[in-house]
Amino acid sequence: MVKAKRGSGGVAVPDKKELSGRMPIEDAGIPAELTLFLSQHIGAPSKPLVNAGDEVKRGQKIAEAQGAVSACLHAPTSGKVKAIEPRYQPVLGRVVDAIVIVPDGEHALYEGVAPVGDDLQAISQEKVREVVRESGLVGLGGAAFPTAVKLEHPPGKKIDTYLLNGVECEPYLTADQKLMEESAAGVVFGFRALMKGAGVEKGIICIEDNKPDAIKAMEEASKPYPELEVAVLSHRYPRGGEKQLIEAVLGREVPPPPGLPLDVGVIVSNVGTAYALATALKTGLPLVERIVSVTGEGVARPANLRALIGTPVSYLIDRVGGFSSSPGKVILGGPMMGVSIRDTEVSIVKGTSGVLVLPREAVETEPVLPCIRCGKCVEACPIRLLPVWIAAYAENDFMEDAEKMRAMDCIECGACSYVCPSRRPLTQSIRLAKAHIAAKRRAAAKK
Repeated sequence: MVKAKRGSGGVAVPDKKELSGRMPIEDAGIPAELTLFLSQHIGAPSKPLVNAGDEVKRGQKIAEAQGAVSACLHAPTSGKVKAIEPRYQPVLGRVVDAIVIVPDGEHALYEGVAPVGDDLQAISQEKVREVVRESGLVGLGGAAFPTAVKLEHPPGKKIDTYLLNGVECEPYLTADQKLMEESAAGVVFGFRALMKGAGVEKGIICIEDNKPDAIKAMEEASKPYPELEVAVLSHRYPRGGEKQLIEAVLGREVPPPPGLPLDVGVIVSNVGTAYALATALKTGLPLVERIVSVTGEGVARPANLRALIGTPVSYLIDRVGGFSSSPGKVILGGPMMGVSIRDTEVSIVKGTSGVLVLPREAVETEPVLPCIRCGKCVEACPIRLLPVWIAAYAENDFMEDAEKMRAMDCIECGACSYVCPSRRPLTQSIRLAKAHIAAKRRAAAKK
């Protein structure tokens, strides 16, 4: 076992994982309708392969990847395509095209779904990469970056270490924790497959110390493989960010954007992604479902559900007994980086690790006060930015100055807003600056 380094920045937050952390994973079942967004990953949207009225089966490819950075999409169950139409994508915060499927309840498997095998020595590197591409695998920790792009890194980049991210530092969420506790062997198999696909010989499984049962399970499952280690990190938010993880475990600092983990010889993937690859190799089933923590003091029975991609949030909340009281906020993800939603009829995407419901009495509206120059936001920033200055420039429409202050480096973790005694919306202001800067860059690129 490796004891990880501390790393810099971040904040201590109450984890609240006891709510759903005691509950085993259970099947969510099949909702009446599934909405599968063509844009639910970083990169170009996928291109539909079906039309309204078509019959589809579980595991059938219904949209193909477009371009170098994209991911394909598959039917989570059997049924009929109701429509291909614009729907609100809650994570992106805008309307995008989606394939809407009405399940038939049969859960019939597509005839093309077939296992590849469970002997990694007999599976070639290219076959692993092909399965990753064809299964639509993306980062399941939330970023949803297509996994195939990570494995097929440029030949000039020498990668010596692969980190498997089981940190799950967001408060409340326990999807990764329960996956490691209940399916450690599958996670380890998938991780070894990822390493083979990337051509990396050393792997480190990273877990925070507030998950003792997961640590024990992963240490036991990885024992037969000398190329694997388990790194235990102290609990500190946002240590699960890949740049923070690399610094904490390996002491390497990823360069500012466009710098990537590849630039310091590292690849990082989520434990859910590893398990999804294990499933694809052993059963042939692509990424059509994931574990979602439906939790918070605002639900009747916090739980960890195995849910089909495209399932409505309202259905998942009903599966855990509904709201325990009048809801104050419903969040896709965790309270620090999650997206608050107004309509629970929106559907989950591949990167949705949790649905968090906070009761009305827990959601306080506090007045925003002037900055007192205390410096807490600077101390908390894991990227070593000056959040107070970037936010001030953004709020006064000095976007060029915000850009010079490295606004685009911000990972939007929310640590600065969390520690601010004046309750200033620092993260939101920086997010505004980033959107403005990105739009300006896109416009310049078109000229």
